Amino acid sequence: MSLKKWIKLSEKVQFQNDHWTYKKDTFKLENDNREGEYHYVHTPGSSLIIPKKGNKYLFVEQFRYLNQETSLEFPCGSILENSTPLENAHKELREETGFDSNEIINVGKFAPYSGVSDETCSVFFCEDLFPSPLVMDKFEEFNLIELTYDEIEQKIAKNEIWDGMTLAAWILFKKIYLSE
Repeated sequence: MSLKKWIKLSEKVQFQNDHWTYKKDTFKLENDNREGEYHYVHTPGSSLIIPKKGNKYLFVEQFRYLNQETSLEFPCGSILENSTPLENAHKELREETGFDSNEIINVGKFAPYSGVSDETCSVFFCEDLFPSPLVMDKFEEFNLIELTYDEIEQKIAKNEIWDGMTLAAWILFKKIYLSE
């Protein structure tokens, strides 16, 4: 059976800030008279970077307000208007780790929360890091954590790495770069 497409009838911005736009669309089902409304978060996307320094991967530990706990994550951030995912990857890497790389490789992409947001997260990998700090957002604080492959796997198994975007990116990365 073929699934019916949803056809947008209207779009209304409910609220907007520097990172997201909250929207309400009305839609109808293809070849059907049924109509509905859909509330969602629109973003230009995000970039996540898996940086490797020697035999260790760089993570940032940060406090997550909505969960009220600290989280170990790969550097990641929202893409600002007029910026590409790759340009944003460099910016986030510099802001969150103090490093940059001359070669950042695209690993793939995924939708972090497809029922709530149209965001697509672009995943990148880099090595050959060099110091290149960039001033971070006034509310961001990070501890830089270096973990080996085995330490990452252990922390995932113990649910000490629980960020969904980090977990999805790690799966993509392992499939492409670490498969035998």
